[in-house]
Amino acid sequence: MDISEQNQPESPAVPEQPAADESLGQAESQPVPEATAEEPAPVACRIPEVEAPIEPERAEERRGFIKFLCVAIGGLISALPFGAGIWAYLNPLTREKSSSGDGFIRVTTLDAIPADGTPAKFSVISEKEDAWNKFKNISIGAVYLRKEDGKVKALHTVCPHLGCFIDYRAGENDFYCPCHNSNFKLNGDILSGVSPRAMDPLEIEVRNTSEVWVKFQNFQPGHDHPVPVI
Repeated sequence: MDISEQNQPESPAVPEQPAADESLGQAESQPVPEATAEEPAPVACRIPEVEAPIEPERAEERRGFIKFLCVAIGGLISALPFGAGIWAYLNPLTREKSSSGDGFIRVTTLDAIPADGTPAKFSVISEKEDAWNKFKNISIGAVYLRKEDGKVKALHTVCPHLGCFIDYRAGENDFYCPCHNSNFKLNGDILSGVSPRAMDPLEIEVRNTSEVWVKFQNFQPGHDHPVPVI
């Protein structure tokens, strides 16, 4: 052995690092996990309260009661106007009432009627009642009054043809209907025209020596004989 080799100090041995390199390579080769979107927080779910089912018998009773109530209310609503109409038709208060109760109405006095036989027209004033109202001193029609041989005669002012009002013509001394040119005598008989009958006479009474009372009545037009209006 050489002296130079003996005097040289031994260099420290460098450890091998294969394992570290392998682990580093493995670390680099592992894939990096991708970032995921944040998952939504779970939503609280509330279960609605369920009412207890109604027993079949009770449900049927309720339906039957509601049906009965509807029928009763509907019948009551329908019966009210029908009953009111029947009552108004049958009740005598709905008809025209006279001042005396026997159909006669005080019209005028004897001294208000011309003594020479000239007809005079008078309104018939009376009270009228219906189911809801009472009307006082209203005109319900008119009559012609004239003195004939000392007696008072009454004739209706409505033409028997179609219900027009009849005029007294002083110049012609007759009664005349301007609607269809019918002429009547002073006693009501037909002179000419299309009227199917004479002027309608009305009953008359003299009360308390001077009061003229007339049983006023309307008649249906178009007949050959008087037909009272009910």
